[in-house]
This record gives sequence, structure tokens and C-alpha cells, in this order.
Amino acid sequence: MSDIAGKPCILCCAITGSVPRKSDNPAVPITVSEQIESSHAAVEAGASIIHAHVRADDGTPTSAPDRFAALKEGLEKHCPGIILQFSTGGRSGAGRERGGMLPLRPDMASLSVGSNNFPTRVYENSPDLVAWLASEMRSYHITPEVEAFDLSHILHALEMSATGALYGKLYVQFVMGVKNAMPLDREVFDFYVHIMRTRAPTAEWCAAGVGAAQITVNEWAIAAGGHTRAGLEDNIRLDRHRLAPSNAALIARAADLCAKYDRPVASVAQARDILGLRPA
Repeated sequence: MSDIAGKPCILCCAITGSVPRKSDNPAVPITVSEQIESSHAAVEAGASIIHAHVRADDGTPTSAPDRFAALKEGLEKHCPGIILQFSTGGRSGAGRERGGMLPLRPDMASLSVGSNNFPTRVYENSPDLVAWLASEMRSYHITPEVEAFDLSHILHALEMSATGALYGKLYVQFVMGVKNAMPLDREVFDFYVHIMRTRAPTAEWCAAGVGAAQITVNEWAIAAGGHTRAGLEDNIRLDRHRLAPSNAALIARAADLCAKYDRPVASVAQARDILGLRPA
């Protein structure tokens, strides 16, 4: 623990996602105004990154740039300086539609660099689409958060970073617990950390767990010196008997783990510095 004590931990809040609905948990923020309110509370609980998806009026996922623009305007007003991370995930659109919001120039955007299975479908990320999304992020000076659902995704991210295909400082997020993708596995997690430490020692990494895996992955990441993600996109429960009352509650739970391992929760300014982002 001593080698990571005192290192600020960045907490990312994944506020909405593309899957959970009000019928799953009434606290899931769907409208832009709900997302802004939920984000503000999560920031007060310790989040310095807001990972954002947007929804259509009927609650279905969308990549509509006007929705992202409204959310960006509201978050910049009510959460000044917060790091905005837009999702380019595949559930919200098809092909280049997934990057239609990138001209809005968020600080960061998610980038999946390979394909894998999801619970009921293939999450397809073709090489051409990955290259185009990465190029768009370079054009608009957007730092990718590489979402790694498999070891090959981490290795591909290292290659893309080394060749200059990714803008900014390399930041890789391990995702564990998605059915049919990488399960919750401590040995695999430790190997991921080893790969990042030995092959990209100046990079940063974080980790996210889906469903019941969220709190476990939060603790693994914090204890290992990485950063972590929580929020209603990935997990709608505090435990098997209780729904999470808010995004803020899940971020507060992660913040408590930071205290356990003597890691201060990173301020927005610290997070921007750690990730090499432009000042707010």
C-alpha cells in the first residue's frame, strides 16, 4: 500500500449509459436536465470525470449531436471545469454516426479499439471505424479513454499510442464483468496492470466493473494505484437487496475506498494534470 499512498485517484462517473431504464432504477438520469442534476451531485461526491451518453425522448440511446451539445452546455454551467467524456459506444449509433458529437470538442471521448461479444450481440469495432474515430479525436484535440474489454484491446492501444494514432496521453480503462466478454478475474486484472506498468510506464489506467463487479473492481483499482469508474450506467444496485439511490452514492462508495487506501480523491484540476488535459 505504501507505494500508492498519497497518489490522487481519479473517479469517473458513468451517469446513464445506453441500457438501464427508469423501470430498472428510477434514479437513472434520462433527460438532459436529470443528467445535469445527477452529475452535479456526483461531482460533489468526488467525481472529476463525467462519462456521458444521451437518450432520445422515449429513453432509447442516441448519438444525436444536439443532445450532447445541450448536455455539454448544462454541465459547463453547473459543474464548472468538470472533465467531459462523451461516449462513442456502439449501442447509440452505427458507423461514423457514433462520432458525430466529436466536433463539440469534449475533453475526452471513449474509444473501443477492438470487437468482442456482449450479452446478446457482437460489439463490432472495425479497424476502419476505430482509425476514423481516433483521427477525429486527434483533429479536435480530444484525449481518448480506451475501453479495453480484452487483452488484445490493451495491446492495440499501446501500438496506436506508440505510432501517434491516439491524441494526448494514453489512458486505458479495463472493463470487467460484461457477460460474454472479460469476467471478473483477479489474475487477469493483475496481468493487465503488469502490462501497463511494464510497457507503458508513463501512461495512466483505470478500471470499471459491471453489475456486482463494480465495487470489487473499484477496490482492486484503487489498491493497485490506478483510477476507477462507478455509476448507474454500469451498476444500478448498492447490493442485491438495495437499488442505488443515485450516481453520487456509487461515487461516494468509491471515495470511501480511496480513504481506506490512503489515496486522496483527485480534484478536477489534479485530474486534468494527471491526464495531460488542457486547463478548464
